[in-house]
Amino acid sequence: MRLWSIHPCYLDSKGLVALWREALLAKKVLSKKTKGYIHHPQLDRFKRQRNPIAAINTYLAAVYDESFTRGFSFDRRKIGLCSTQTRIEVTDGQLHYELCHLKKKLWKRDRKKYFKMKNIPAPKSHPLFRAVKGETEQWEKLHRVDLKSGSNTKKQ
Repeated sequence: MRLWSIHPCYLDSKGLVALWREALLAKKVLSKKTKGYIHHPQLDRFKRQRNPIAAINTYLAAVYDESFTRGFSFDRRKIGLCSTQTRIEVTDGQLHYELCHLKKKLWKRDRKKYFKMKNIPAPKSHPLFRAVKGETEQWEKLHRVDLKSGSNTKKQ
């Protein structure tokens, strides 16, 4: 499960559809409607909110907005109430890591999108998040991303 911290505008079509599905799964987990993924570390940032369901709904709303802009037909009724004004902190190191990780994926599956974002130095965060200085988030499984070779190796 990857709930991207970077803005959904950076994702290609496959990535945006996958994010929608994974965020809906996260909502089920947070709503205790499934037994899987209950200990997934990316969900902790939602669980720490006063209203985790409103937070994931707000997250989903931004994904929906991006899909609508692109002409997709995601079901808005699956989102629910988005009443949170809270912005969750995410480190700029995490945003940078995710941008590099995404570029690696795009290099393999959508070169046109890759070249559009190739020179983005600092990505925008998803609207639910607020960037703060810091390293990659502790929950991230770090991989060294080498865009030239396309290799992805676990960091020691």
